[in-house]
Amino acid sequence: MQSLKSLGATLALSAAAFGSALAAPVNYTVDSSHTFPRFSYSHMGYSTQLSSFTNTSGTVVFDAAAKTGSVDIVIDMTTVNTGSTDFNGHIQGEGFLETAKFPKATFKSTKVVFEGDKPASVEGQLTIKGVTKAVTLTVTSFQAMAHPMMKVPVLGANAFTTIKRTEFGAGKYAPYVGDDVRIDIAIEAIAK
Repeated sequence: MQSLKSLGATLALSAAAFGSALAAPVNYTVDSSHTFPRFSYSHMGYSTQLSSFTNTSGTVVFDAAAKTGSVDIVIDMTTVNTGSTDFNGHIQGEGFLETAKFPKATFKSTKVVFEGDKPASVEGQLTIKGVTKAVTLTVTSFQAMAHPMMKVPVLGANAFTTIKRTEFGAGKYAPYVGDDVRIDIAIEAIAK
């Protein structure tokens, strides 16, 4: 009987330890091959131009049980892809991204807002060209689960925000070229 009590106590402790391990925050590394920030703006009212960046790094912390998290992203602005090699160079120049002086943009979260079990928005500080402004990313989709091929925890999300480029010192040709810039990010991150 004593051995059954001892076994029961051991199982209870193991279950408690396992449960607390599941509730602990999980650290993720951004998967740069599946993470793409994009931006769009009006080109003199003629069309909406779409561009992206091809090199993004960072970390995500997610605690499903506590409904908390954090996001820390670095975008290599020199990897801008407008669809035109000439325009890639042009948009990296003075009055726009000015990547020779400011090669990186960053986003650091200050708060993750949950609706139910999933993040609905992420508040944080966006820095472009050395200018930092508070922004809120609206999360349109979110998934955290074991990757079917890698067999490790992976999370993914899509989110967006809109900024005024003039507020970041990138307002060349405004208002003819739209001041409002929508930033969309598709992100995937792999548990460390």
